[in-house]
Amino acid sequence: MAQSTQTAVLCTDLGFDWPDGSTVLDGFQLAVGPGRTGLIGLNGAGKSTLLRLIAGELTPTAGSVRVAGELGYLPQGLTLDTTLRVDEALGIRAAREALHAIESGDTDERHYDALGEDWDVEERARATLDRLGLDRLGLDRTTGELSGGEAVLLRLAALLLRRPDVLLLDEPTNNLDLAARERLYETVASWHGVMVIVSHDRELLRYVDQIADLRDGAVTWYGGDIAQYERTVAAQQETAERLVRAAEADVQRQKRDLSEARIRLERSASYGRKRSVTRNDPKIFAGKFKRQAQETAGRLQGMHTERLDEARQRLGAAEEAVRDDAEIRVDLPRTEVPAGRTVLSLVKVRLPYGVGADLELRGAERVALVGRNGSGKTTLLRTVAGELAPLAGEIDTPVPLRHLPQRLDLLDDSLSVVDNVKAFAPGAGDNAVRARLARFLFRGARAEQLAGTLSGGERFRATLAALLLADPAPQLLLLDEPTNNLDLASVRQLTEALAGYRGALVVASHDLPFLRGLGVTRWLELDGGLRPIDPM
Repeated sequence: MAQSTQTAVLCTDLGFDWPDGSTVLDGFQLAVGPGRTGLIGLNGAGKSTLLRLIAGELTPTAGSVRVAGELGYLPQGLTLDTTLRVDEALGIRAAREALHAIESGDTDERHYDALGEDWDVEERARATLDRLGLDRLGLDRTTGELSGGEAVLLRLAALLLRRPDVLLLDEPTNNLDLAARERLYETVASWHGVMVIVSHDRELLRYVDQIADLRDGAVTWYGGDIAQYERTVAAQQETAERLVRAAEADVQRQKRDLSEARIRLERSASYGRKRSVTRNDPKIFAGKFKRQAQETAGRLQGMHTERLDEARQRLGAAEEAVRDDAEIRVDLPRTEVPAGRTVLSLVKVRLPYGVGADLELRGAERVALVGRNGSGKTTLLRTVAGELAPLAGEIDTPVPLRHLPQRLDLLDDSLSVVDNVKAFAPGAGDNAVRARLARFLFRGARAEQLAGTLSGGERFRATLAALLLADPAPQLLLLDEPTNNLDLASVRQLTEALAGYRGALVVASHDLPFLRGLGVTRWLELDGGLRPIDPM
């Protein structure tokens, strides 16, 4: 990537360790210039930690961070004080009060100091709220009525009003519905300063100018958006895998050459000994010939051994260039549902907030459940799963079902991955469980990890494995925002795992690329009731 000479964020020899001594970054270097940068990487690579270090929320254990100009930071998992007024959350309450005082005739100098040059503060605030779809919010109202997604947008509005030189966004589309995501995309697309975005949202990453891939404690830069990045990486991987195959062939060739050289030398030595005996050579000559033969054999064997070592080194280097973003490959025949079998029936079901639902699901349908934040998608899934009772109506689920909630709280943190899966399939033997877990990338010692020590992506994989390998096998699977907080590799792994699932699927999500990748057969929007829609 052609980096600009104007550096806005500079990390020099940056190091950071958690209190338990685990190292996140060591000798880390980063220089970010103007434009929109998408920061990606596997779960646990340190992306969010890096943003917190740049924002000053964490103190480095070594090295330094320098930011040119004012910085704005939108963290992950944002919570707002529900007693705040909207203008307080936007950071403009003091300026508004000063403006109103001046307009009412109070000429106290303190009001002019508080207002500064920001005479259009209210107009800018309302325009920013309108731009983010929050135009219904009055500046004097409290934030207690906001959904999680609206709270994120309000915090973003506060940052935009400050006009920062550098803006850091950490998974900003989590908890945003489709309409809110579109507004965020527009905001990112129109941004002209320095922006660093940590995200797994492929749609959002279409709007960046460059990709920074954080892997193994270092960043690799790729010009262009996520599509260009994926094309470049795919080409690199194809080349790397071709080099691995060539290096493997070379190792085999060198092994064969070494073996053949040993056989030739042994035959030559045997022939030399026989000739010496036949000619009745004096012992002094026989010893000399023997030493010369041994020296020659040693040189030849050393040459072939050296070539084999070099071939093995080339193979090791080639293998290191191949990414270890392993793929999940599972086949789940016990989850199969006959085409005409009813798996879910909702008849005049009524939920809180005036939500009603009628639905019949047959066979291995794949249903995408979409709708604005607060429309009741989570409540509907929890009701179908039997965790909540409907206010009225009938729900029938004649097949085994499992529900994957947003919170991922199904695992016992004090148990290992393998023991958690056994709890869902108590009749399965230890070897059978381990063999199945290996296909979810929990092999050997990884299956013995305590659930409480897993990274976000690992925890998701373990939870998914527990549900899909459960006994009885689920023939109806309910997923609630499954891609939240997953890195791009984990989203791909989730999609691969669900490709092997043969039952019916209902997925509540705002992640359109993910939903399209699942092969959805029916799209439903929850807006007071369920209605079919044609996806964009």
